[in-house]
Amino acid sequence: MTRIIAIDIDDAGLPHPSPEIEQERRVAVFDLLEENSLALPDRDGRAMPPGPYRLRLSLHEGRLVFAVLTEAGEPAAEFHLSLGPFRQVVKDYFQICESYYDAVKTMPPSQIETIDMARRGIHDEGARVLQERLAGKAVVDHDTARRLFTLVCVLQWGA
Repeated sequence: MTRIIAIDIDDAGLPHPSPEIEQERRVAVFDLLEENSLALPDRDGRAMPPGPYRLRLSLHEGRLVFAVLTEAGEPAAEFHLSLGPFRQVVKDYFQICESYYDAVKTMPPSQIETIDMARRGIHDEGARVLQERLAGKAVVDHDTARRLFTLVCVLQWGA
């Protein structure tokens, strides 16, 4: 089974997110646990433990850490990814989300829809960057990458 069954986000020491960011996190976790795909390809000539997996996301020394554990909680793989390739798309995503939250309060539906389409486009770009950064380490489908990108953004909120 190549799927995530549990997610732990280590946000200790990070500022408390805004209500909107916290809602994004809750929705992303819920959607991710409902439907996702994560596979660990063989590495260095050895087979990786089979899923389902538990995923722990954290920031450590300025790097994004994906700790993948077996269902029983045994380490399966750990990846430390540079945040550099994510910086601009995360910044753009936060800016468009702020515009979206403001628009929902005052703008007509047609303008909200335009901003939401831009937000989805940036979200797709973040998912693409994540899939590229995970290449050779883990295989995730587009929808899983989108939800994981949301969680990457939540971790970087205020960091």
